Amino acid sequence: MTKVFIDGRAGTTGLRIQERLEARPDIELITLPEELRKDALSRKEAMLESDVTFLCLPDQAAVEAMELVTEKTKIIDTSTAHRVDPLWTYGFPELTNQRSKIQDATRIANPGCHASGFIALVAPLVASGLLSPDVSLSAFSVTGYSGGGKKMIESYEDENRDPSLDAPRQYALTQNHKHLPEMVRYAKISQTPVFCPIVSDFYAGMTVTVPVFASWIRGSAQDVKDVYKNYYEGPLIRYEDQEDPMLPSNDFAGSDDMVLSVLGNEERILLTARYDNLGKGASGAAIQNMNILLGLPETTGLVLRRENK
Repeated sequence: MTKVFIDGRAGTTGLRIQERLEARPDIELITLPEELRKDALSRKEAMLESDVTFLCLPDQAAVEAMELVTEKTKIIDTSTAHRVDPLWTYGFPELTNQRSKIQDATRIANPGCHASGFIALVAPLVASGLLSPDVSLSAFSVTGYSGGGKKMIESYEDENRDPSLDAPRQYALTQNHKHLPEMVRYAKISQTPVFCPIVSDFYAGMTVTVPVFASWIRGSAQDVKDVYKNYYEGPLIRYEDQEDPMLPSNDFAGSDDMVLSVLGNEERILLTARYDNLGKGASGAAIQNMNILLGLPETTGLVLRRENK
């Protein structure tokens, strides 16, 4: 029986991890009573007792939590705090050679939701030589409001909410979104992309789109599709042609996988990734990393949209 502690289980990501793990007979969850949930000594004891600890905390709290553990304590951090730290292993198993690194790691930084789609689309094209690492990219991402955490969820679900929430809202207008450093580092590009995230009035799901001119591709749109099909052989990311003229961003709500598509025409191409911001964009990815760390099939306890069709 694997003992797991979720530090910050009251948050959106922590709650979803807990829901997934409560249904697994191979997992014993270590829980603290409400009055001790923020007590440092109790949290330390729970971490040291665990086989794996998830940190579902704000960035600074995640940094402070690391002072409570030993080098042998296996940690999966879902915050932004350690994603570009060279002492941590980036938890994106689908990247080249990354699965084996995760399996041997004790410090795993879970990817950001927006970053996951961008990296999934761009990294294989740079690695294959179809896209120059020096290209000036842009990206926009439409996400459900659950990605904003409890306060944003409450504001959207308030019956007397502000009318501005009825329309999609673009944010990170200063172009300093916290996911940008990992997008640059793990897509292996030299220039920070222009990034436009948009939150809209639906609970979960997201679409990340990277538009490119066909002239930027050292090959054809079919070559891009072939790279994706060959690069992603695992069960959680796959390529699918998109035949519907509309692209709903909540298509993968409640699932833990991701689908890539190549759209557009002979001059302008749209690279798209659809998934759940709380699934492959957060808790699903964290559980996938835990499964790899424990030597289990990586889809154990996860929900795949393909299975629901």
